[in-house]
Amino acid sequence: MSATVRATLHSISEVQAAIAAGESLFLAGSREALSQLPRGKWVGGSICYFMADEGGLMSEDRIFVTRVPEFALGAEAVDYGPENLAQLYLDAPANGFTFVVMPAATEVLKTFAERAPEFEGFLMRPVVGWVAGVRADLIGKDSPVVVNGQTGAIFEDRCVALHVSLPDNKMADLDIVNIFESHGGDVIRFEKAGFDVTGCMINGRPANLADFLSAREVRTEFPLVGDYNGSSINVSFQKVDEVAHKVEFYAPVFPGVNYRLAKPVVDYERAFAREIAASDQEPAFACNCILNYLYGGLEGKKTGHITGPITFGEIAHQLLNQTMVRLYLRDVG
Repeated sequence: MSATVRATLHSISEVQAAIAAGESLFLAGSREALSQLPRGKWVGGSICYFMADEGGLMSEDRIFVTRVPEFALGAEAVDYGPENLAQLYLDAPANGFTFVVMPAATEVLKTFAERAPEFEGFLMRPVVGWVAGVRADLIGKDSPVVVNGQTGAIFEDRCVALHVSLPDNKMADLDIVNIFESHGGDVIRFEKAGFDVTGCMINGRPANLADFLSAREVRTEFPLVGDYNGSSINVSFQKVDEVAHKVEFYAPVFPGVNYRLAKPVVDYERAFAREIAASDQEPAFACNCILNYLYGGLEGKKTGHITGPITFGEIAHQLLNQTMVRLYLRDVG
């Protein structure tokens, strides 16, 4: 990304001017804010929580802007539903990356979360983005949206992507910042993939996960941490139903993965600052999870120098929870 262009919050009029000037943009803002934008070379989704220069905040009349760099060879906006989502990776450029935004609690997000590792091109073509949402007090009352600015189409049940091609001297690099680590101890495994769980295996013995969590009085603001071939991936708790003896997650669990409870994090702001201190390069794009914002009390606080939308899920190749995701555009050689 150009050293003089930083991803940050802008007024609606400033974004309108950037679109009119022909810039290619990846946008995050409220439904009302996005609806005021003209057609152009952009995609975006609804969200009103941000990590801004002044710290974490909520805004419904400003838009977070990530600009496609001037050295990019092209940017194409496409929308996808569950029926053609596997095409996402095949449409991605051979050298480049894909911005994607998906509405929360939809079939297209469920399909992506559960099946992305099966799609041709998975891990080979960098896909980065986030899950659109609504204001916390409107969850269940209002629907998140995504927008294909090129056509003007607004979707509640499809995702939109911006495929960005890069020259041979540039490459895209995805980075996941996870402040959680496993607590050790009990190993939890599942027999099938899914967002909802009743039975599981704990330390090799059949168990009911909801009963286990309730008996241990586990603090579910901290996620399960899975070992995905050496990488720690979080799966966040949405609800523990003690009556139905069922646990609901914000991302699917998978068979063949060892999960453990996460160690509690006391100071989210300091934890993120510590994790990102080693990086002095400005990312082209970054986002963080709404659960970190809410549980960590990040309103008015900063996560180091990183800015970006606060989202209902992060995407770095696949759906993630309670992480920070960063995209870097690096020189080759």
